[in-house]
Amino acid sequence: MKSLICSVSLLLAALFLSVPKPAAAATVSNPGGELFATYLTNFYVLQGTNGWFKKTQTNGVADFWELAEEIETVIDAHEASCPGAGTPLISQLLDGFITKNGTNWSDNIYNDDCMWASIAFSRGYLNTGNERYRTIARWNFDMVYARAWDNVLGGGFYWSTANASKNACVNGPAGIAATLLAQICRDPAYRVKAVGFYDWEHAHLFNPTNGAVADSQDTNGNLHSWASTYNQGTFIGLANFLGQTKDAALAADFTRDQLTRRGLLQQYGVAGNNSGFNSIFLRWMVRFIHERGLEIRCLSWLQDNADAAWLVRRPSDGLSWCQWLRPTSRKRVLYSWDCAPSLEAVVLLGVTPGNLAKTSANTSNLLTMPPVK
Repeated sequence: MKSLICSVSLLLAALFLSVPKPAAAATVSNPGGELFATYLTNFYVLQGTNGWFKKTQTNGVADFWELAEEIETVIDAHEASCPGAGTPLISQLLDGFITKNGTNWSDNIYNDDCMWASIAFSRGYLNTGNERYRTIARWNFDMVYARAWDNVLGGGFYWSTANASKNACVNGPAGIAATLLAQICRDPAYRVKAVGFYDWEHAHLFNPTNGAVADSQDTNGNLHSWASTYNQGTFIGLANFLGQTKDAALAADFTRDQLTRRGLLQQYGVAGNNSGFNSIFLRWMVRFIHERGLEIRCLSWLQDNADAAWLVRRPSDGLSWCQWLRPTSRKRVLYSWDCAPSLEAVVLLGVTPGNLAKTSANTSNLLTMPPVK
């Protein structure tokens, strides 16, 4: 896995003119379906029965873990009844993943990558019933468990086969993968493993005072306290699966209060490993509030993010990137991973005229960076 604040009124006015108009956006009957279709048009490749997402609009194949996560976004869209998403598309993507990466992922040194793919294949089985996907998910989880779990630091998975640190980026996903395997394999041993991952992450990386999830702990015991929406999201997802609602809510509050800028989720750089982090947070956060009946707690804030993602689409092709504080670059060739957070936000949260009006009224507080060429 691996501000510039513009105070000149003319420049600011030009910036506002470059953003799609809220009134027009509000008339779209299904913004999630529109953005999903736009994403497929720009990034999806189908050869025979094998599908995958390109790395950029023009070429390449998305990296191992990014492709797994983009498949999860399609699964999310299907489960949200998004037009254009369905089980045939999920099957094409999982079969394409196999074509590109095989069914034995032991040559991938990054244990978190394997966990992301295990999650994608487990969820793929749940939606398609294809037993091959379940077998692949289980075999690779077991393979990683055998090489990555030991008693150093009291348990937990190493990030990579270098065995230098134990990270939130692998232990949260591993717990989620184990929970799914317990369900699809009807094997309670995986539930025990899921609890083990949660207990380890809670004891070593979670701050029960403020809800922050630290990035990692190295084998010398040194804590690396950097927090990201990615790790907050998987902690929330695992905590929700295990009924740890208080901890999940605390992690959600930390993300909202500390990992945002003017109400919008932390802005990660484009064309990089981190650009899709917010899609992972949104996936597990939205599931958490819906399953626990906590929409009143955070739904308006999350919808503000979806509205911002919708508003910064570029006119030429309708794509929206991960930098919601400024319009999507008009000239840049975009990466599929850069566009995943906007797709996730709009598909899962929708775009509402009321929120668009609120977001538009606060445009001077949100879109403060000059447009990128």
